[in-house]
Amino acid sequence: MEFRNVAIIAHVDHGKTTLVDGLLRQCHAFQEHEAVADRVMDSMDLERERGITITSKNTAVLYDGVKINIMDTPGHADFGGEVERVLRMVDGAILLVDASEGPLPQTRFVLRKAMEEGLKLMVVVNKIDRPDARIGEVLDEIYDLFIELGADDEQLEFPVIYAWAKQGVAHYKLGDDSTDFRPLLDTIIAKMPSPRLDDRKGSSVLITNLDYDPYVGRLGLGRLRGQNLKRGEMVTWFGPDGRTKKVRAQLLYTWMGLRRREVEEVEVGDVMAIAGLEEITVGDTVATGENPVAQERLLVDEPTIGMIFTINSSPFSGRDGKFLTGRQIRMRLERELMSNVSLRLEETEVGEAFKVYGRGELQLAILIEQMRREGFELSVSRPEVVFKDGPNGETLEPWEEVTIDIPDQYVGPVTQAMAARKGQMREMDQDGSGHTRLVYRVPSRGLIGFRSELLTDSRGEAVLNATFDGWDKQAGYFRSRSNGAIVSDRTGKTTAYALFHLQPRGTLFVNPQVEVYEGMILGEHIRENDLNVNAVKGKQLTNIRSANADEKLILSPPRQMTLDAAIEFIDEDEWVEVTPNFIRLRKKVLASNQRSIIRRERT
Repeated sequence: MEFRNVAIIAHVDHGKTTLVDGLLRQCHAFQEHEAVADRVMDSMDLERERGITITSKNTAVLYDGVKINIMDTPGHADFGGEVERVLRMVDGAILLVDASEGPLPQTRFVLRKAMEEGLKLMVVVNKIDRPDARIGEVLDEIYDLFIELGADDEQLEFPVIYAWAKQGVAHYKLGDDSTDFRPLLDTIIAKMPSPRLDDRKGSSVLITNLDYDPYVGRLGLGRLRGQNLKRGEMVTWFGPDGRTKKVRAQLLYTWMGLRRREVEEVEVGDVMAIAGLEEITVGDTVATGENPVAQERLLVDEPTIGMIFTINSSPFSGRDGKFLTGRQIRMRLERELMSNVSLRLEETEVGEAFKVYGRGELQLAILIEQMRREGFELSVSRPEVVFKDGPNGETLEPWEEVTIDIPDQYVGPVTQAMAARKGQMREMDQDGSGHTRLVYRVPSRGLIGFRSELLTDSRGEAVLNATFDGWDKQAGYFRSRSNGAIVSDRTGKTTAYALFHLQPRGTLFVNPQVEVYEGMILGEHIRENDLNVNAVKGKQLTNIRSANADEKLILSPPRQMTLDAAIEFIDEDEWVEVTPNFIRLRKKVLASNQRSIIRRERT
């Protein structure tokens, strides 16, 4: 069979998963009576809730006798490691760009990675139905991006398809009479190369992803190179640290549509899965032949953000979760590392605390959310950036390129906020319709907790996108959070009477009748210092009628602290307490008198 292996790469929310839906429907991958949800490739609950792709997934369609293996990749910068490893499985990439937004920071990242892998590229301009579409300008911006990244003449001759993925329509030229996705599929077959054949003897598979089957155990996924591989054949497994082991390929799988199917033989060039190797992990090689050789292991960009994961040591520990101990947290993190090559785990001086490094706050927040849904209780610290030594002994920190789209009237507050976080403006572009695009280069530290501040400054109308821009000298000190916290000074249940009188002091995070403990954060203070309060105080009842006896207690709705918001809010001396049903903020040192002693010693 003839094959085409392609990855769909793009910035977040430019329509990759919707495009895959259209390709599956065009090739009749679903049965007529089958109920199919939108964005069918987003199979995780978190992906559907957040509306983003988190993990790379593969599917396959059959079109005109050619099997097209399609890799759906995440578009968010924090999940760039998923994109990097998938690009090792394909020969071509479809760069998807929104017809209105044009190339954004993650577009640059994924395009650069695809060019480094030497992949054949084609461009799909999606969402051409948008009333604010500017297709000609976007196409010019795409050409400029290719030139900026050092594309040669051959790479600049990329084919362009115009698509309305939601309706399953693609055009060679704007306004032609096409009513389906055939132009896109025909272009993939005509312009995307077949798998490159090599002269190696035997079969070889670089494992780029993992799956699990409850009946056969762990599955290693990759693309087959060299020669066909048969079920039951003896293979050599090349693990980390040079370990090798001869085993039998017990079961082999390939894909058609969304279904994984068992096969007796895998043809060279196809995407496959192999069972029978319980120790297999991402980056390993499975090969056959008299003198098998391991393929080069996967290398991805270094993580830039770290957080401490530790046990839940609050007074309410053990009430809600099933997995509470440091050993259980460590085992879960080690299991995550097996499939996520962009994460790093590091021991700390405290045996029950672990430093987890990733690409960004969102990637770590997704991991924490998955753990709490599995029944874990844990505490996590404020994100911290990774520092490293430069060639001349100086300290370097990660910097990011940030693109902010805002209404014109909010440019002033946003530029002021970015200046306070050591941001360096690169571009300022007004489109004439009341919106401005700002491009900044800012230290990664400056983005921790900035998103919520940006939404406040812009009344929720700003859109922020960021991507890693390299390592540079430290930007110096700047304060991350300008306001202090309102902290409970005792244990009990909050009362409406106490919260009503605390409202003028700041923004509250809790409702009445919520259990709190000493050291738990109840809100954000309007001043820089922390404020210890009694939130469980009730009204004194006497037989004497006072002037304000019938005063109404009208409470403003509290700010709902989601996991993402809590991680952004906390300061260096605070934890986020995460359980299956609750997210609480607390001080690392719970007793208020001890915090006072520590504060005096620092000053």
